[in-house]
Amino acid sequence: MFFHKYKHFCGSLLAAACLTIAAPSVATMTPAQHGNITLRGLSQHQQRDTTAVIALSQNTFDDKKTTAPAAGSISDRIKAILNGENSSTDNRRPVLNYGSDAIMGRAIATQEQCVKYLLDINPHPQISVSPEELVRYYYEEAGKEGIRPDAAFAQALKETGYFSYGGTVTPDQNNYCGLGTTSATVKGAYFSSARLGVRAHIQHLLAYSSVRPPRERIVDPRYTLVRSAYTTSTIDTWQGLNGRWAVPGNNYGQEILQILDNITRE
Repeated sequence: MFFHKYKHFCGSLLAAACLTIAAPSVATMTPAQHGNITLRGLSQHQQRDTTAVIALSQNTFDDKKTTAPAAGSISDRIKAILNGENSSTDNRRPVLNYGSDAIMGRAIATQEQCVKYLLDINPHPQISVSPEELVRYYYEEAGKEGIRPDAAFAQALKETGYFSYGGTVTPDQNNYCGLGTTSATVKGAYFSSARLGVRAHIQHLLAYSSVRPPRERIVDPRYTLVRSAYTTSTIDTWQGLNGRWAVPGNNYGQEILQILDNITRE
């Protein structure tokens, strides 16, 4: 009996020691790589997935894989992703990436934390429903598709300026992620309700991160464009959206993760 338990325990340790997650590194496009396409003068959230076909054709995916063993809390792991592996306070062991930067997965922040963080930054968000309802839509719609709802909400905060807007997109559009906003004069997509706006946002993330079609009727007007451009390829991490969701998009994904880290501290 003792030998059996000892053997099982050692096997579990070995399995845990072998567990790693590899995430593809996606290169950021520069204006020079765009050839005759000029993107100067446009903000990051005004330039979208119309560059996806260009980026894909330039073979900007990096085949390198990254792995590391486990350490610290979820918040610590997010900070490690944001600051780099060498920023760990414990130099004796590398930082773990257990998918804290993944687009797909489960929430680590609660709905209450998301609402509180938003209202701490902007007590009067310009949205057509209450903050509680909007956050609930994110958790419900993302839950259907396997997208992390808290991270998607963090992206919406970044894209809308914490629902203060002030850019090309206006509050009446219910467009929380800049869908279709391809220039400073193109306002992008309109959605008839806050829920449909959230659903379109989640479906757009799904287009990048999975080959599986949405469970709900497609309301994202650019879903097919992205999926047809990437065919069987997917982007697994928020950093992978750098230079793709936003152009040039340097640190775009890292900034979303920083907002998420702030949310988890509420």
